[in-house]
Amino acid sequence: CAWSIERPPGDTAGCTFCHTSSEERCSTCHQRHQFDPAVAGHSEQCKACHWGKDHRDWEAYDISIHGVVYQVNKWNPTEFDFSKKLSDADYVGPTCQYCHMRGGHHNVQRLSTVYTSMGMSNADRGAPLWKEKRDTWVSVCDDCHSPRFARENLQAMDEACKDAGLKYTETFKVAGNLMLDGMGEPMPKDLAPDWSGQHIWS
Repeated sequence: CAWSIERPPGDTAGCTFCHTSSEERCSTCHQRHQFDPAVAGHSEQCKACHWGKDHRDWEAYDISIHGVVYQVNKWNPTEFDFSKKLSDADYVGPTCQYCHMRGGHHNVQRLSTVYTSMGMSNADRGAPLWKEKRDTWVSVCDDCHSPRFARENLQAMDEACKDAGLKYTETFKVAGNLMLDGMGEPMPKDLAPDWSGQHIWS
């Protein structure tokens, strides 16, 4: 992503491990030494890349009700039969692959979520593209839930993203006012730096 280009190498090491040519490498998900669709079907295969401070996808899934159902039942072949093709899967709960690779389709972007970076691209912008993505999102959820339930949750996520965007803006106003009041001095050198390794307001 363009926003990552100027970041320190330590921040992007996890990205470049997979994103150099992951689209061309089957072994990113299937494991080079154990090329088995049953192994690739486990959510942990996605965890190898999709976790950490820049995109907490695994953490969000793992603590969700879907992730808990997966963790509790993943070794029970009657609840998660990974020997079946993904198109024939009838799991007790969704894996990453079940939703994002619906029916066994390998284009993960096709069914990616429409949220990025907590409100920087809110889903409901009114454009036909977003309506199509939202309808597809609902169609995935209604494999197990009612369409009404799925749409209500999508609306709740819209509101959460809008609230997060407002809080983000408020934070910058507070910081700006501190600067105007002469209280925006850099963090003392003997204290911990912020996440990027820089001292605050340096």
